[in-house]
Amino acid sequence: MTLTQKETSLLSDLKSQEQLCIDKYTYYESEACDPELKSIFGTIKKTEESHLATVTRILGGEEVKMPGESPAAQKTQCRPSSCSAESKKRDEYLCKDALATEKHVSSLYNVSIFEFSSPTLRDTLAHIQKEEQNHGETLYSYMSANNMYG
Repeated sequence: MTLTQKETSLLSDLKSQEQLCIDKYTYYESEACDPELKSIFGTIKKTEESHLATVTRILGGEEVKMPGESPAAQKTQCRPSSCSAESKKRDEYLCKDALATEKHVSSLYNVSIFEFSSPTLRDTLAHIQKEEQNHGETLYSYMSANNMYG
């Protein structure tokens, strides 16, 4: 499969953003106080690693097809954190930064979807975008349960 210059440029941007997400979630996981939040960050990081691998494969000329439908968000029942007020403030900062990052990355995928000529790759990018949106929903649920959103 041959990519256009624009497609290659967009994928390079997405690859950089996915690596940044992995780096951020690695840091967030180590810095978060609440064990539940650490777990959320770790789970999201694994998905971001999968996204990076997929984007890298596409950049290498492979027409990657994602399995099945776009994934639905997994509903998680988040519990209020038992961390100290100071630690909870730090966790809130990490969550807000993570949510802003997810919004940004999702918008980059949205733009990219419109620029690809391959229906298979558009579907693959849409699948990844849906997973990014699900990350945002998970973060929102945690923030909401801990009075961090609003």
